[in-house]
Amino acid sequence: MGHQVHIGSRLESGSAVRASRPLDDVLIGAHPSIVKLRALIERVADTDATVLISGESGTGKEVVARAIHARSARADGSFVPVNCAAIPQDLLESEMFGHERGAFTGALGSRHGLFSSAEGGTIFLDEIGEMPLALQAKLLRVLEDGVVRAVGSDRGVRVDARVIAASNTDLAMAVGKGSFRRDLFYRLQVVPIAIAPLRDRRADIPLLIEHFLGRIRAETPGRELEVSRDAMVHLWSYDWPGNVRELENLVSRLAILCDGATIEASLLPANLVNSPRAAASIPDSLPEGGVNLPELVRELEGRLINEALKQTGGNKQAAAKLLGLKRTTFSAKLRRCGVLVSASHDAGEETQPSKLEEASDDGG
Repeated sequence: MGHQVHIGSRLESGSAVRASRPLDDVLIGAHPSIVKLRALIERVADTDATVLISGESGTGKEVVARAIHARSARADGSFVPVNCAAIPQDLLESEMFGHERGAFTGALGSRHGLFSSAEGGTIFLDEIGEMPLALQAKLLRVLEDGVVRAVGSDRGVRVDARVIAASNTDLAMAVGKGSFRRDLFYRLQVVPIAIAPLRDRRADIPLLIEHFLGRIRAETPGRELEVSRDAMVHLWSYDWPGNVRELENLVSRLAILCDGATIEASLLPANLVNSPRAAASIPDSLPEGGVNLPELVRELEGRLINEALKQTGGNKQAAAKLLGLKRTTFSAKLRRCGVLVSASHDAGEETQPSKLEEASDDGG
């Protein structure tokens, strides 16, 4: 895999397995994409490889990075997060690599950087796509030779820190546009990890809600709190542009606003209840590159099923009738979409939000 910043120091044979929370308590979900993600984390944690995590904002990139660190031989070391987008560009180099006294105006003394703070541990470079090109070149050098040079210094210091980077933008596209170095991109993605947005693993929404509610119950002993069927249908239907973070914040808000033991649909924000999912994009004519017909069909089916469930308050038999489907056919499509199912398989039963269909292997 080439030279690493962290060559050889933390992968002693026979090192004790570090105690950490079970992954299914950290990454909640039963969707195949989450199951595969947990397996990949376990595998990559046993190595010292550089990791590049991609995913939309709110999908849990730092959660994944921390999980890797906690399961690695570096777990006793520091986990140092760096938000490359939050630090002014003219200060980012100093923050990362440190500086010498007098290196720039205001540098009244020498200072170690965040790479040095991560000695023996892991440094997490979040939103790395926001890093300026000049600093990208210096980071590449650090990744190649493991030596950090403070601003204003002509000597380097060897640092033993594992690098995990993350981006919510398409770095491959940024490479094509010239805003991200190609050599750094390939150097970072020794192990690429992609996190699916919440809308693509809709079956996990009730599991996540129950997890967040369970945490609230634990913090307020004696309080019972659940989500009504109608509210759950709306929550499942929403596309969650802010992903898991948005869902978590909303559950906390609803718990505060709820006077009783049940969160009703009337408590949900108007934009969540009234925002229809966009219609499937069906081209008037076939483009030169063709189309993915199975994907288009599945998308259209999912959106129509979603609308039918909303109109019938989650009643599967009534929703199947709206769509002109036999109930068995409708149920099969529900399984493929990973949608809520009834506690009973009787034809007249309505869906119960606490029950889930097992997601199909095709990730639907």
